[in-house]
Amino acid sequence: QVQLVESGGGSVQAGGSLSLSCEASGDTDNIRSMAWFRQAPGKEREGVAALILVAGLTRYADSVKGRFTISHDNAKKTLYLQMMSLKPEDTAMYICATGPWDLRELNAQNYNYWGQGTQVTVSS
Repeated sequence: QVQLVESGGGSVQAGGSLSLSCEASGDTDNIRSMAWFRQAPGKEREGVAALILVAGLTRYADSVKGRFTISHDNAKKTLYLQMMSLKPEDTAMYICATGPWDLRELNAQNYNYWGQGTQVTVSS
């Protein structure tokens, strides 16, 4: 079992920045990839950014390319998402996920552990 705890969400104005964190604990030795998803009310869960831990390879959704950066600190077992130039359409619950494969996919089916999420609200 892997436990994930996200933090760092909040409310910002459009154009602002936020940094999210996701700390992993438990059976972390089997984690090969990590990702951030988001879900807004009434919308499907959307993959935002993914990272293969060993290779350091990343993938981003087109909607966040150039604005968001995913990174990981092995020693702290923590995943980060640096978000800049935030837009109102970025408003959502941001959820961290881990997967046991060397994949940087943005599909939820590739991840088997999920956090509870942290809310990000961007006002215009």
